[in-house]
Amino acid sequence: MTPPQTPATTPDPARTPAKPTVLAVIPARGGSKGVPAKNLAPVGGVPLVARAVHACLGAPEVTDVVVTTDDAAIAEAARTAAEAYGAGHRLHCVQRPEAIAGDTATSEAAVLHALDAYEALRGRSVDVVLLVQCTSPFVAREDVDGVARAVAHEGADTAVTVAPFHGFVWRDGSAVEEGSYGVNHDKAVRPMRQARPQDLLETGAAYAMDVAGFRTHRHRFFGHTALVRTDPARVLEVDDPHDLARARALAPLLDPAPLPTRADIDAVVLDFDGTQTDDRVMIDSEGRETVAVHRGDGLGIAALRRSGLPLLILSTERNPVVAARARKLKVPVLHGIDRKDEALKQWCDEQSIAPERVLYVGNDVNDLPCFDLAGWPVAVASAHDSVRAAARAVTTTPGGFGAIREIAAWLLGPTLTGTGLPATSVPTVPTK
Repeated sequence: MTPPQTPATTPDPARTPAKPTVLAVIPARGGSKGVPAKNLAPVGGVPLVARAVHACLGAPEVTDVVVTTDDAAIAEAARTAAEAYGAGHRLHCVQRPEAIAGDTATSEAAVLHALDAYEALRGRSVDVVLLVQCTSPFVAREDVDGVARAVAHEGADTAVTVAPFHGFVWRDGSAVEEGSYGVNHDKAVRPMRQARPQDLLETGAAYAMDVAGFRTHRHRFFGHTALVRTDPARVLEVDDPHDLARARALAPLLDPAPLPTRADIDAVVLDFDGTQTDDRVMIDSEGRETVAVHRGDGLGIAALRRSGLPLLILSTERNPVVAARARKLKVPVLHGIDRKDEALKQWCDEQSIAPERVLYVGNDVNDLPCFDLAGWPVAVASAHDSVRAAARAVTTTPGGFGAIREIAAWLLGPTLTGTGLPATSVPTVPTK
C-alpha cells in the first residue's frame, strides 16, 4: 500500500515562491589592444565568447543570457553557440553604444545598459544580474551557478568567485621612505602556510548582484558579499598573448570531459534514495515513511521513456514507496536488492544490453559495484566523495533536486526533445 503523502511531498504551488529571474550578462567588446579580436580567439577550439555563453546556459539558476557587444562577429559567434546548444531562445545580443564601448568604459556601465535593454525587450523585471567575463576561459557553470545561488537564495547582496591563495605579496616601495614591504605579511616573519590566515584571490570570472541594490549603488560590490570558492587551477585571465598561449596549453587538461549523449548509451539505470530523493526520510506518528521527490526528475524520466531508452530503478531500499514511485513513473523496478551489481548484470543479460552501454546513476558506496560494471557511472552532486571520485560524470544538481532532469538534458538536449547538445558539451563555433 502506498504510504500517505504529506505536505513535504506535495508542496502547494500557491505557496511556493516563484523562481527568481537571473540574467547573466557577458560583456564582449570588439576592440582589444592586448590581443586583437580577443573575444573571438579560440581556446580548446572554441571562441572565448562561446565558452562564456556555454557556462552561463549550463547553469541551472540562469534564466537568460545577454551578450553586450559592439562587434557583429562576436554577436554571431554567441548566437551560433547558443543555437548549437539548443537554447537560442535564451540568448540575446545587445548592441553596446559607442559611449560605453571604449577602453575606459566600466563593466558596470555595460551591465546596466544590457539590463535595461533586456527588461524593455522581454517586458519582465530581473531579480539578480550576473557579470560573467569571457576573458576567464575556464569559468565553469558551477561558478556561475554558485554566485547566482548566493544572491538568489542565500541572502547575499553580491557574490564573487574567489580561489585560495597562499603566496606572499610584496609591494615595491623604493620610491618612498620605507622601501619594499610585504602587503599580506610581515617580511620579518615567515610562518608556514598552515599557520597563515587564508587569503582568497578574486578570480575575475563571475559576479552576481541583487538588481535593486545594483541600480542604487551602480557597482558590483555592496552590502553583504558572498565569496564563492572555485578551483585555483582554473584561475586565468586572458589579457595578453602570453595568457592566451597558456590558456590554449591548459585547455586539454582543464576542459571537462564530454558528457554522454544519446548515441553513447542504450539504457539508463537509476538508484532511488539520495539520487531521486534528497536522502531524507520523514516518519509520521504511525511509523510510516515518506520521501520528497522532484517534479523535474519525473519530467526527465518521462522524456527518456518516450525517447525509447530502456529504464530501470534499482534500489536496496525495501520501503514500498520505491515501488509506488516507479509505478507512477511507469518504470520497471527492482528493490530490496542486496547485490545491486548482480541484479544489474542479470537485467542487462535479459535485455540483451551491453553493460558498457549503460548509464548508471548513484550516490553512495553501495552503488560502487554497479559503477565498476556500467560504462557510464554518474554521481549526483550530493554523492559521497568516494562515489564522485569513481564517477565518469557528476551532475551539478544534488539528488532529489532535479539531478535526473539534468541527466535527461545531457542525453536529449535542454528542451528534452531529443535534439541539441549535452549540457556541458562545448559547441565548436568558427571564428569570423
